[in-house]
Amino acid sequence: MGNGTSIGRVRGLGSAKTGVHHWLLQRFTAIGNLLSVLFLAVSILLLPDLTYASVAEWMARPVPAVMMILLVVTTFWHARIGLQVLVEDYVHDHANKFACIAALNLAACGGIAFGAFCVIRLALGAH
Repeated sequence: MGNGTSIGRVRGLGSAKTGVHHWLLQRFTAIGNLLSVLFLAVSILLLPDLTYASVAEWMARPVPAVMMILLVVTTFWHARIGLQVLVEDYVHDHANKFACIAALNLAACGGIAFGAFCVIRLALGAH
């Protein structure tokens, strides 16, 4: 009992027990995105004006810079996880699946690196 249906046991079907990790990561990155965007929205609304100089001065502070980097990381990672599940579900050829996931990982890491570089450059004052 508790091991699925009897036909499922016979066929060896049932839970693969590997989806929980992706599901949890997707939820954690969604929570990180929510908190980071809320911080960003409240902080932007509290600025005296929305000029480039004002936003750059705000970004030069450590907490906003770190929160922006965390927003970049969680957003790209959240997208990577979701698109990986999509590729795993709809790309059936193993070579194509490997190539798609490798390209996806490269794009996500590249986006994270570029976003972090832009935030750090802005925070250090290189306009």
